[in-house]
Amino acid sequence: MKILKRLLVYLSLAVIILGSYSFIEAYWIQEKHIRIADNKIPPQFENTRIVFISDIHHGPYFSLARLRDLVKRVNGLAPDLILLGGDYVYSSADYIEPCFNELKNLQAPLGVYGVLGNHDHWKDAPLTRQSMAGAGVHLLDNMAYWIEKGTDRIKLGGVGDFYEDIQDLEPTISDVSAEDFVILVSHHPDYVEQIKTDKIDVVFAGHTHGGQVTIFGVWTPFISARYGQKYRAGIVETPYTKVIISQGIGPVVLPIRLCARPQIIVVELSREHEQ
Repeated sequence: MKILKRLLVYLSLAVIILGSYSFIEAYWIQEKHIRIADNKIPPQFENTRIVFISDIHHGPYFSLARLRDLVKRVNGLAPDLILLGGDYVYSSADYIEPCFNELKNLQAPLGVYGVLGNHDHWKDAPLTRQSMAGAGVHLLDNMAYWIEKGTDRIKLGGVGDFYEDIQDLEPTISDVSAEDFVILVSHHPDYVEQIKTDKIDVVFAGHTHGGQVTIFGVWTPFISARYGQKYRAGIVETPYTKVIISQGIGPVVLPIRLCARPQIIVVELSREHEQ
């Protein structure tokens, strides 16, 4: 009986400690630095810095003050290009306009581009698109742009949300050659299973929150994905491309994270292959 009571005490302490830590981790944003080396990257894009943030979920669990700090932190990284992975708000459409009133302060000489996520469709997709335009964020849903630096250029495209929209890859790949470096943004990483062309060099995605609550960062009991843990987080290679999956910024359902820290993804482009 004494052993059982002792075990219950230890278990209770562990629950209290983990519960307290999970609230702290939700505020503990990490910067994940990734180097993409590819000889298709044009010379003038050498050392170009791309910052990717996704799943901000401004709302009751991610305040305007925290969003303002996030914008300052992203700008402090001196990005050349900023990509946004969707799910800008949580809980109510009332958060959409205030969110983009802060995101309009993002600064990058090559521009700020983003897609919509499922939560944006659930709350108010037209208002989200309108607010993005007002904030100077270029919409990427089933659209694409040539990003130019001097006489060189790369292609940047996006697709609509995997659950709530259609996905049209043609605007991104229709006018690219085998020598062009091509980036795609998809809110949901599962979309990469639909890519059957080698014209896409890298995909940026979010949605999963890295599981939000995980067992030591390697497995989560709950994940909104058709392919389970396969695209939970990190870099995943497919037969046709690679996908970089952000763990996102804000939480949903509960204001906690466990072994799935919120992330700012910082990518450096390089023409030299890693040794």
